[in-house]
Amino acid sequence: MEARALDLTFETGDGPVHALRDVNLTINSGDFVSFIGPSGCGKTTFLRVMAGLETPTAGDITVNGMSPDEARRARAYGYVFQAAGLYPWRTIARNIQLPLEIMGLSKSERQERTDRVLSLVDLEGFGGKYPWQLSGGMQQRASIARALAFDAEILLMDEPFGALDEIVRDKLNEELLDLWARTDKTIAFVTHSIPEAVFLSTKIVVMSPRPGRITDVIESPLPKDRPLDIRDSREFIEIAHRVRDGLRAGAKES
Repeated sequence: MEARALDLTFETGDGPVHALRDVNLTINSGDFVSFIGPSGCGKTTFLRVMAGLETPTAGDITVNGMSPDEARRARAYGYVFQAAGLYPWRTIARNIQLPLEIMGLSKSERQERTDRVLSLVDLEGFGGKYPWQLSGGMQQRASIARALAFDAEILLMDEPFGALDEIVRDKLNEELLDLWARTDKTIAFVTHSIPEAVFLSTKIVVMSPRPGRITDVIESPLPKDRPLDIRDSREFIEIAHRVRDGLRAGAKES
């Protein structure tokens, strides 16, 4: 993904709202990039621009060498929202298969993909369950499985673990890193948590309050294989301090 001098302004009845300003960023294939900043700073808006769901008012952006709209129609990415968004009247397997049905895939292909992604997110045996029969963490894993069923190169994740308790969140962070290592997907991840951003990412993008600007891009020196106790290491703490300093600097400039 390449963004250059990207601006986005929403026109409202109360006047223009400047959501993003002069955003410049490169995301390489295989990166795990986290976006962190205060509420309303444009993190989700930028993710939606990448997905072709919002149109910038200035600047350029390409995804896999295409416009975001072309990338969306080419099914270049899967999108995981803050809420799992599973239909309660469909089983987990049939929730995963819904977009595949829309794509017109055969029954056998839908089943093969469903079995594969359920295995990837450690939900084998739960395809016949309904969402209300699963915990919140398992529902989010099912949502990730649905996004993976496209077999897209890019996974866009909008704060998918924000509503979960810390114990479940830690477990899903570990599972997401394992999934990333096994699939080589490119992941763009929105979060409000400094420890989560540092633990997951190869690159951390720090954003200022609205209008959202990038105040720092931190290339992580941490190894790709990261146990939870790496959070007690000196390197981890130093990166977390730099993220916190970037957030404070952005707040002062706004």
